[in-house]
Amino acid sequence: MAKSMFLRKAQWQFKLSLAKLLFGTKATAPHFALVGAGSSRHLCQRIVESGHKRVLVVTDKPLRDLGVADRACHGLAAAGLDLHWYDGVQPDPTFTQVREGARVLRDQACTAVLAVGGGSSMDAAKIIAATRDSTDEPESWAGLNKAPETAAPLYAIPTTAGTGSEATMGAVITHEGDRSKVVISGAALLPVAVALDPDLMLGLPPAITAATGLDALTHGVEAFIGLWDRGTRSETARMCVRGVFEWLPKVMANPEDAEARLGMSMAAYYGGVAINQVNVGSVHAIAHQLGAFYHLPHGVANAMVLPHVLRVYGDAAAPRLAELAPLTGTDSAGAAIDAMEALRESVGLPARSDAIKTTDHAAIIDRAIEEGDGYFSPRLLDEADVQQVLSAITG
Repeated sequence: MAKSMFLRKAQWQFKLSLAKLLFGTKATAPHFALVGAGSSRHLCQRIVESGHKRVLVVTDKPLRDLGVADRACHGLAAAGLDLHWYDGVQPDPTFTQVREGARVLRDQACTAVLAVGGGSSMDAAKIIAATRDSTDEPESWAGLNKAPETAAPLYAIPTTAGTGSEATMGAVITHEGDRSKVVISGAALLPVAVALDPDLMLGLPPAITAATGLDALTHGVEAFIGLWDRGTRSETARMCVRGVFEWLPKVMANPEDAEARLGMSMAAYYGGVAINQVNVGSVHAIAHQLGAFYHLPHGVANAMVLPHVLRVYGDAAAPRLAELAPLTGTDSAGAAIDAMEALRESVGLPARSDAIKTTDHAAIIDRAIEEGDGYFSPRLLDEADVQQVLSAITG
């Protein structure tokens, strides 16, 4: 039986009050990023200097086959470190993949984990690293700050500019059985250090560049308009939104533009810093279900959902959206939403998907509302709100 809106609001307000009490308004998580061409080499040097001899590299097979992952880790191999690989990560990583990677970590006695790739590789690597000091089933860690307090030191080299996972202490893992997505978080999941190296992104296909770019934009927008004002969320969210609007069109026009690649890397990183402080919102709550049900790329799902959720929020989000408007080249909340929609269209991402089935709407609505109640969005969405969004993007 669905909860009443009165009860949902009461629980939601309690969660927000508790979060403010427990975590306050100051950001405490450290972020160490090496930035610029060749920064992956410097990150490798940092790992060597930290005394690690056996490192688990977590990535996906396409990156390994293309040689990108090996190029990112060249500094470790050149220094004589013993590298062990888990390249079985796939989009929407599952707990089975986590266990496979954890087995390599344990069997090879690796003392550190290096994630190379997009958000899926980084999310999987976080939970793999967390298995070092715990015999619990990773599924039991679902929720806020339920991950083990210690983990294998984690380093990250993102090869896409969008997820921001390199700057967060959270990960999203999929249950194979019911296709549900589980959010796991904890301070030990935050990478020790990351490298934002545009050299590793120059060959990124346009479709992935576009999707990850809109993913970053969604992070910046959701962090900025949420109700929890904590740390640097406003400043870093602004830098994310401004960076996406400035650099994404340039990198789409010229994929070999290293400066634009770096600009997008920084925008995505700032988006990650922002959501690490205040989390995401109802756009993600719906988009996660589209990934779980249909394996829609996360950035594509966010791009489709974003403008519709912002319009559904109405007056609850309008003042904060109006503040963002100048960064989108506009002067009002409504015009800012239109600009985001226009950016999505200009980079070739779809407005709707034939994969989405009306017969799944009810299940998606239930799951999206349940997840969304854990975020501090401008307001809670009801069934009619989510249905309106799904109707706009279906088929």
